[in-house]
Amino acid sequence: MIIGGFAATAQAQSNVTIYGIADVGIVSERGGAAGSVTKVTSGVGSQSRLGFRGTEDLGGGLSAIFQLEAGVKLDDGSLDNTNSQLFNRQAFVGLKSKEAGTLTLGRQYTMYYNALSQVGDPFGAGYAGSSKNLFPTAGVQTRTSNAVVYATPNIEGFSGEALYSLGEQAGDSTAGRQFGLGLNYSQGKLNTRLVYNNRNSDTVASGTTAAVSRDVGRNTLFVINYDFDVVKAYFAYSADKGFNSATLPVANAYNYKTAPKPSLDSNDILVGVQIPVAPAGTVLLSYIRKDDKSYNQDADQWALGYLHALSKRTNLYVAYAKIKNKNGAGYTVGNNNEAGSGDKAFNVGVRHSF
Repeated sequence: MIIGGFAATAQAQSNVTIYGIADVGIVSERGGAAGSVTKVTSGVGSQSRLGFRGTEDLGGGLSAIFQLEAGVKLDDGSLDNTNSQLFNRQAFVGLKSKEAGTLTLGRQYTMYYNALSQVGDPFGAGYAGSSKNLFPTAGVQTRTSNAVVYATPNIEGFSGEALYSLGEQAGDSTAGRQFGLGLNYSQGKLNTRLVYNNRNSDTVASGTTAAVSRDVGRNTLFVINYDFDVVKAYFAYSADKGFNSATLPVANAYNYKTAPKPSLDSNDILVGVQIPVAPAGTVLLSYIRKDDKSYNQDADQWALGYLHALSKRTNLYVAYAKIKNKNGAGYTVGNNNEAGSGDKAFNVGVRHSF
């Protein structure tokens, strides 16, 4: 839905779009410490949301832009947020120029997550086969607050991005900060991105609590896909080093006597495909390998899914994935909105965008 307006004093056209996704499904999980779990869950393929985005033409190819996006849960009607964040998904404002690029400030996605979900994963980081089950996307590695993001214009298929998220801890300008860089290329049937994310997890002293200094977490990700018409092929590779470079989605899902440890040095690799099936279906397949060099707590995930488009905005889905944990690893099969509880999961549901 678009709401249009005209500001006579500036002679500038502006509009606001209301948009969203309504996604709900039945999820069945097996293999965790809690045993078998079957539930109705919101956001299986894409987190359900309600958002507002707007633009105002300022003239000369320059526009003001903003976006506010809140997560919602269709299973019970509540807001899907933490720490009383109303617009927990995105909240930013900025300027966009056709010649100079785009500058935005506020809560925004990291380039690491965008590259993985938009280019590297045939499941789009959703359903049981989500790459989030093994690739390190937890917390601020998906989206981060207090961020300044610059994106260059697209020049012959090439574009670049830079992000800096301020830690905002008094007395230390680097504690808690995060920055990222990205190089993108998209032309015809080929899409590829190379991104780097650097995360500082230091905390300053507060009252009787002493300051904590930690190793910096560093993630380098390369993703690519190519559409061969009969099949669309996907590949992703991530190198993760340092503290908080690969946090565990669930601390100890299997109640091991010795809890799994977050890796300080690991690699993740994904290969997958999307196969169109006439007249309106798409088969999804992927294999993901976690190679933990710190504790040898490796894991493999196999996933299969099927999407059936009822229209351009509505599709039905079914998906299944299984993880094989090794040497005390504790990874779980989740979906776009949940980390999961066990090593196997089955989804069936419906997704509608508006």
